[in-house]
Amino acid sequence: MKPKNFADRLMDAIDAKRNPSIIGLDSEFSKLPGFIKEDARNKSGSSAEAVFNALLKFNTAIIDSIKDIVPAVKLQSAFYEECGPAGMRAFLETARYAKNMGLIVVGDMKRSDIGNTSAAYSNAYLGRVHLFGSMEPAYDLDCITVNPYLGSDSIHPFLDDCRNFGKGIFVLVKTSNPSSSEIQDLLSGNKKIYEIVAGMVDRLGSGLAGERGYSAVGAVVGATYPKEAEALRKLMPEAVFLVPGYGAQGGSAADIVPCFNRDGYGALVHSSRAVIFACQESGKEERFESAAREAALQMKKEISAALREKRLYPW
Repeated sequence: MKPKNFADRLMDAIDAKRNPSIIGLDSEFSKLPGFIKEDARNKSGSSAEAVFNALLKFNTAIIDSIKDIVPAVKLQSAFYEECGPAGMRAFLETARYAKNMGLIVVGDMKRSDIGNTSAAYSNAYLGRVHLFGSMEPAYDLDCITVNPYLGSDSIHPFLDDCRNFGKGIFVLVKTSNPSSSEIQDLLSGNKKIYEIVAGMVDRLGSGLAGERGYSAVGAVVGATYPKEAEALRKLMPEAVFLVPGYGAQGGSAADIVPCFNRDGYGALVHSSRAVIFACQESGKEERFESAAREAALQMKKEISAALREKRLYPW
């Protein structure tokens, strides 16, 4: 049986929660609540096992606190890679736990390369790996972020896995960081680089649209650039926008509205630090789960109000 298109799965998940937001599990080890790290160290010693246990305990508690609010979570691989094999073990187990809780799981690793190397990245995170005569999943995420700056042939292996396994990708187009303009805003002819990349995303995604009209090939478009997002929305009408920059990076609810289509869909708004480490504002880290839940609910409320104001709220 052909797997369900990723964009259709994502839209269904958004509808179920009436919330187009995604929470980033950017679980920087140094910022984890002290009592979690201390408990892990007491049980396992200052070892890789303690690192694994602390990360997983924090992540699963956050997931439990927000799973009825949000449709998806995003794992930034850098914060797991920096902890070595124990960190990547926590990455894998966190992804599995989130999927078991019914959440869409996006891996933020911005992978890209050429030929069989790009295919290997896609096999690892989206597809299957040939092991001892059988094809087996490795990380088996729902979607990952992809860097387009090696050209379209570096993206084609990911498209095959999107098609074959019902997975998705978000291609970097206009990112939220201040210095993105140093490259992404450069002119090539009469177009900016990010506009050229947007055209590539639209072409690559045209054959991967689902029943609801959105493609498995999406785009990363920062909330910190609302004017650019408005233009990009027209250039990529079928793409779902993954929208970083909301909250801690300065993007507001009003800023994310241009990322949506007129039907009220087409964007997935991301926040990480402002939610998962919300307890740091109160100084009560023992309440980190309830603080995260309150922040996720507030984010949902703010996005809903902004969409309603522009008559884009589809529920």
